[in-house]
Formats: sequence, C-alpha cells, structure tokens
Amino acid sequence: MPKILIVGGGYAGFYTAWKLEKHLRKGEAEVTIVDPLPYMTYQPFLPEVAAGEIEARHVIVGLRRHLKKTRVVTAKVTGINHATKTATITPADGEPWQESYDQIVVTAGAVSRTFPIPGIADNAIGLKTIEEAVAIRDRILTNFDRAANLPAGPERDRLLTVVVVGGGFAGIEVFAEMRALASSLLKDYPQLTFDDTHFHLIEAMSRIMPEVSLKTSEWVLKSLAKRGAYVHLDTQVTGAIDGNVELSTGETIPSDLIVWTAGVMANPTVVRGGDLPVEERGRIRTRPDLRVGTAEEVVEGAWAAGDVSAVPDLTGAGVGGYCVPNAQHAVRQAKLLAKNLVAVLRDELPREYVHHNLGAVAGLGLYNGVFQSGKLSIKGFFAWVAHRGYHGLAMPSWERKWRVIGDWWHNFWLNRDNVSLQTVQNPRYVFEEFAARPRPAAPAPEAAPAIDPKSVVGENAPVAGAKADKADKVAAN
Repeated sequence: MPKILIVGGGYAGFYTAWKLEKHLRKGEAEVTIVDPLPYMTYQPFLPEVAAGEIEARHVIVGLRRHLKKTRVVTAKVTGINHATKTATITPADGEPWQESYDQIVVTAGAVSRTFPIPGIADNAIGLKTIEEAVAIRDRILTNFDRAANLPAGPERDRLLTVVVVGGGFAGIEVFAEMRALASSLLKDYPQLTFDDTHFHLIEAMSRIMPEVSLKTSEWVLKSLAKRGAYVHLDTQVTGAIDGNVELSTGETIPSDLIVWTAGVMANPTVVRGGDLPVEERGRIRTRPDLRVGTAEEVVEGAWAAGDVSAVPDLTGAGVGGYCVPNAQHAVRQAKLLAKNLVAVLRDELPREYVHHNLGAVAGLGLYNGVFQSGKLSIKGFFAWVAHRGYHGLAMPSWERKWRVIGDWWHNFWLNRDNVSLQTVQNPRYVFEEFAARPRPAAPAPEAAPAIDPKSVVGENAPVAGAKADKADKVAAN
C-alpha cells in the first residue's frame, strides 16, 4: 500500500488529510500526518480570541477527532531525504526515527519573521498560535487589574500601553480588537479613564493594509483614530530593551505588551532540513499542479501547499507572480492537492491551481469591519457581518462552527467574559505556596573522642588486653 506522509497539520495539512480520507478508496493508500501540535488552529479568529470574543479551544480543530482514517503523529519532522524517501521524525520524548514514504506532502506553514532588533526576541510576542492569542488577552486583563491599584504615573501608563508592530491584516485586526477590548473594560474599572489607555501601531510603510485600496485603508486609519489609537507610518522599531520601544523617529514608548505581526516566513526547520528545491525567499519551489519542482522538471513523489510553498499564481494577481501566504489559498490548494495526489496514484493527470481572489475582509472590533473585493468596498457594520459570516462558514466541520457561533450568541446577550487566567501558565503557584515541606534535618551530634586506656588505669599499669595476652602465654606453657 502506498504511504503518504503529510508534514504539518495546519490549514493545508489538515485539509489535505481530510480530503484524502474522502477521495481515497479503502486500502488505496496509508496516510500519516506529523505535527508537533495535535490540532489545527484557525488563525483568522486569533484576534477575536485575543479580545475575548471567542473561547480559545473553539478555534482549534483536533486532528485525532476529525481525521478518523489518518495516522496522527505528534512530533517534529526535522529532516527530509527525498533521495531515499525517508523523513526524520523527532518526538518530544524518546529517540528520533526514520519514516519511509512513497509520497510526501509538505505543508509545514509559516512562523513569525523577525529582525535582529535589540529586545524584540526577549519582550515581544507574535500572533501565530492560539497560545499567543490567549497570552495577549490575559496580559491586557491582568495589566488592568494591576494598573487600577496604582496612582497616575509612568508605571501605570506602561501597563496600559500596547504596541503592535506591523500594519498588515493580522496587525490591524488584533490592534482594533484589543482597542475595543480595552474600551469595554473601563466600565469595570472606575479608577481608570479612556485617556489612561494608549494603543500604538508601528508600520514601516507609508500605508496600512496593502491588500485593500488606498481609500479603504485611509478609512480604517480614520476609524482607528476616532477610537483613540495612534498609528505611526513610515516608522521602524529600532529597539525594545526592557519594554521601551524605540522608534526611528526618536520617540520611545514604554510598554508592557508588544505584539509583533510584521510578516511571516516559511517554516525554516522543515525547509532547511530537507533536500527539496527552495527558492530565494526560503519557500519550496512548487508547480501550479502543486507538485514540487519547476515548469521544466518535476520532483516525483513530492508535493507542497500553503505558506511553506511558492505556488505560481496563474491569475497574475499574486505578489511576485506567486500566491500570497493566506488561509484563502492554503485551504483551496489543499483541497486540489488531495484530488491531484489521488489522480497521480490512479495514473491520471493532475490539474493546475487557479484561484481568483475573493477579496479581503477584516474585523475591527465589535460591529465594525471592512470588506474589499475588486472596486467594491463595504465598511462598518455590514462589513463586520460579512467578516463573521465568511469565517464562520469557513471554519472546518459543523461541530466547530456551532461552537464559534455559540460564543458569539452568548456574548451578544451576556457580554464577553473578561477574567484573566494568566496564572494558568503557573498552575502550581498556590499549591507550592502553602504545601507543607519536611523540616530541615537536625545536625548529627559530634562523635565522642575515644578513651585512652592509660588515662583510666594509670600510666604504668598494664591494660586489660595486655593481662589477657600474658594469661594466654602462661596457659600455653
């Protein structure tokens, strides 16, 4: 039976396995998916998780629950040797092993791309995982609790200052959602006012959201400004040591929360650890039919899709001629990849990937959003409805859809649940504080010095041992 190995369980990996289960006949192939995490994260909902509008576990899709015919391996792929068709699987526990395959599908996704700016690696946080979104939410809520106990001053300002680096879709959405969250919290903190909260967005380009028209991006800027947000265009971060964000303009912004959304890059662990061809931006070279290779040469038995791949955009709308790294392409590429892989197994020809962009939609906090498709632009409440409608339907499986829609429904009537669970990152703190511990052992008493026999019977008297020796000699004679 042919062995299909899927590297990565994100959008593209999950959907590839999901659709292979649908298209493959019983016994036609054995499918294995490998990812360090046992779930797929629906990343477009991360800003709403950070704002407390969706329960964190509801935006992830358990691989074992939804992939009934696929072998799920929770580990990392640290090496690919396609010449021998083996991959190195490295688990969190135990020894690495070599996994053989006949067809490999590389869908390892992307990670946050950073630059060697002092302090960023130590103080900033990304927005690529569910754990990061939860940490951002809890940090905001905890900082409000701490700031409410402090008098007005630099320390309180630092706790209530948020800096987001990157003005793309991810940056704008999380920035707007966090601003909305902070505004909604003020009613519960009479010690704090709207003017005490400070939100700064740093963008190196002269505009935000390049995915939409200039006119639409300007409307978003005005909308953010009305809500007290500061946007720094044509500005770069030059340092972030100890949370002091230094800008290229000379300004310094002390902040306790720095969110980095300034770009992504293909997963370097998988790309650099293999022998598949890589293009100049560090992505795997992929043909329009999603097989690895170029227009002139095909790497037989190797496929790629999603953010880790450089797939030509046959519509001509892609940046640099390639599909942009987003969920819209990853999901559709995965669905076609599954069909193409099955076609190749059956000695049929694969089809090329062609997808015309449906547009861009973003949520900007409750009841506010923006939608752009061609020249059509919708702003405000109806765009927000379109955002929730599109992503609600795009969430994999009805089981997950109902959980997300349920969160929206409950929050509409009950408001969002604004309680920080930051201490969950150290769940044993109470137990450790009050747990009884054994008392330190008492020091052992010093051993008494040995008694000198001569000090007891006299200096010239024979000792007992000597008398015994003399008696023994007499008895022997």
